[in-house]
Amino acid sequence: MKRLFLPICLLLLWSCHRPAPELILHYDRPAEFFEEALPLGNGRLGAMVYGGTTEEKISLNDITLWTGEPDRGDLHPDIQAGIGSESAATLPLIREALDREDYAEADRLQRKMQGHYSETYQPLGTLTLQHLDDGEITSYHRQLDLSDAIASVSYSRGGKKYQAEYFVSAPDSALIIHIRAEGGTSLAISYDTPLPHLTAATDRLIVTDGYAAWHGYPGYYNTQEHLLYDSRRGIHFRTLVTVQADGRMEEADGSLKLQDCRDILLTVVNATSFNGFDKDPVKEGRDYQALAEAAALRLIGQDIRVLRNRHVKDYHTLFDGVELYLGETDPALRKLPTDEQLRRYTDSACANPELEALYFQYGRYLLIASSRTRGVPANLQGLWNESVDPPWSSNYTININLEENYWAAEATGLGSLHENLLDFIGNLSQTGRHAAQYYYGVQRGWCAAHNSDIWAMSCPVGMGSGDPSWANWTMGGAWLSTHIWEHWLFCRDRERLRKDYPVLKGAAEFCLDWLVEKDGELITSPCTTPENIYITDAGYIGESFYGGTADLAIIRECISDAVAAARELGVDADFITEAETKLARLHPYQVSSAGTLQEWYHDWKDYDPRHRHQSHLIGVYPGHQIKDGPLAEAALKTLETKGFETTGWSCGWRINLYARLGEGEKAYQMYRRLLRYVSPDGYRGEDARRGGGTYPNLMDAHAPFQIDGNFGGCAGVVEMLLHSSADGGIETLPALPSAWSNGYIKGLRTRAGRTIDLTWSNSHITKIKVR
Repeated sequence: MKRLFLPICLLLLWSCHRPAPELILHYDRPAEFFEEALPLGNGRLGAMVYGGTTEEKISLNDITLWTGEPDRGDLHPDIQAGIGSESAATLPLIREALDREDYAEADRLQRKMQGHYSETYQPLGTLTLQHLDDGEITSYHRQLDLSDAIASVSYSRGGKKYQAEYFVSAPDSALIIHIRAEGGTSLAISYDTPLPHLTAATDRLIVTDGYAAWHGYPGYYNTQEHLLYDSRRGIHFRTLVTVQADGRMEEADGSLKLQDCRDILLTVVNATSFNGFDKDPVKEGRDYQALAEAAALRLIGQDIRVLRNRHVKDYHTLFDGVELYLGETDPALRKLPTDEQLRRYTDSACANPELEALYFQYGRYLLIASSRTRGVPANLQGLWNESVDPPWSSNYTININLEENYWAAEATGLGSLHENLLDFIGNLSQTGRHAAQYYYGVQRGWCAAHNSDIWAMSCPVGMGSGDPSWANWTMGGAWLSTHIWEHWLFCRDRERLRKDYPVLKGAAEFCLDWLVEKDGELITSPCTTPENIYITDAGYIGESFYGGTADLAIIRECISDAVAAARELGVDADFITEAETKLARLHPYQVSSAGTLQEWYHDWKDYDPRHRHQSHLIGVYPGHQIKDGPLAEAALKTLETKGFETTGWSCGWRINLYARLGEGEKAYQMYRRLLRYVSPDGYRGEDARRGGGTYPNLMDAHAPFQIDGNFGGCAGVVEMLLHSSADGGIETLPALPSAWSNGYIKGLRTRAGRTIDLTWSNSHITKIKVR
């Protein structure tokens, strides 16, 4: 599509649009599994609503409830036990092994440079409403309205209507549940948590005090005790459940029993002692008990209409402004439950443009729900986790997943939520200085590796037993830091750029000093490419090597961004000179003998040519280095080789890659692949479906659940409809598929700091509005 340079004064007349479809997920039965439940959140407190008729289960999370304590560098207990203590002395030996092409020895030595694992995100607990009434259930309906961030359940029991509404309010910092029951209902309300705790119930109140482990290990690490508890250490929490009702109420065995109530208002508040990544949660923690009590007291006597209106008004300030219309779904199909729509979309390849638009808006909804806590970004599962040993610790995996969480933020009007990630990167830069010096002997700047956590740990993980392909990767800090310049491009907040520039510069300085010379060029040594494995010409299957394409792509992007930021702020002329000199000497991209973009320094074979990671394509997306010509053709050939069968988050990335390369039909094919129906993990029926795709509640199936695919898919829609550059240029409909030949989108942001609305018909732009 045509590339346009639009002056800020351009305002073409905007005609009335066809109204956007309702943004509602709806179901005709309660959820049995987590992957069917409906997610709610205010960016800190999260809830999964199951909507049961016999037992209603609401699982809860607090995004600041993790195992662990502040990362203490080489004073960490695992480091004190000898893990990673040989790092500084081992690095020269690895480089020598690579110089003589002894890759087996390099792989062996890499394990001596591994530090401790990240800590683990923990569940808060479960609120249970036990229904004590009898009667046949009819007219069941469960839904989540994205427009107002409110879930609801309605049905008739014995011919009498029962309605419940749920939302997690940011202004009131609470989960609110409002129940109305025709003729009255009886409930037993209880609260439990898998963490060590004490619970007491009094009239109208349930109080739970508990604490997380002061240190944890991932489930896949071979140790006898994965969670270490001590009531004098770790993050503590208090949860308060308050009940206001018009019927009889009494305490019974730690729960509250309600009888004959027509109107019930339940509120749940929680506070933790977490007080920052560098503060001891006990000695320097927040007064979590007082904070929880104050939040609960503020809700006593509040009118549900006031609480609801306050929540909706706050939510609309973030969600409103972006609309997407891709066409109308057949009315008969639209009436079906969302999970059945998804199943038919998968099985029959039927058109469902409203489902496709709903998925886009769901990504925006999930980011608002999981990313409103400063310095604590959305994690691997966003906000929602029910396990004390979640997959991959539900941590921050920064070799793609955390970055992908925020790809859609700026363009879809959620740049303020992106700042929570930027604050976290600032925390990482502090711990990362020690990591750079202790593990790699680099004195300038900072780095981070494969994983992190709420304590902003930055060391390479593995504890001597991790595969180097993931454990020894060094580019996490450099890749994350590119988000700083992206935020500036979209928002043009000079004070924010001035605040974050030292962090971006520090990441670039580490890259400059990490580079080594080979044959007159600059490369990295050692390096790995995230989670991928090569086969040398001699047949060795290995992980460690030098001069990897992914490393150099990230370094190009990070250093170029730091130079651009320095110029924008008018600072650091010497740094600019050094950076540009070394950029010019980086080993260039190569095209393999198979015509793909070469991932390894040498033209080796991939152990798995269809591997889910495509890190060497970072220069295509989210980077801005490869746009056309032979390298773009090689990148496209790489994607064709990898195929369309992959995991959820990888689908999300490939949509963006195809779109950036102008391949609209292939981007759309991958989008449909992302929306492939996947059964809940615990479902074992005849029609069980596994693999990457989308669960019945539209959450991303890696599998298991990871939220990055939702965010990657949302970003992919943007990339198909609009690409903007730092110089003010835009490409409208750069990868529009034929399935979306008519439509409109309103409220997209551009890298020139503007907002744009597009309308198209027969695959051609008909109206543009820029403001």
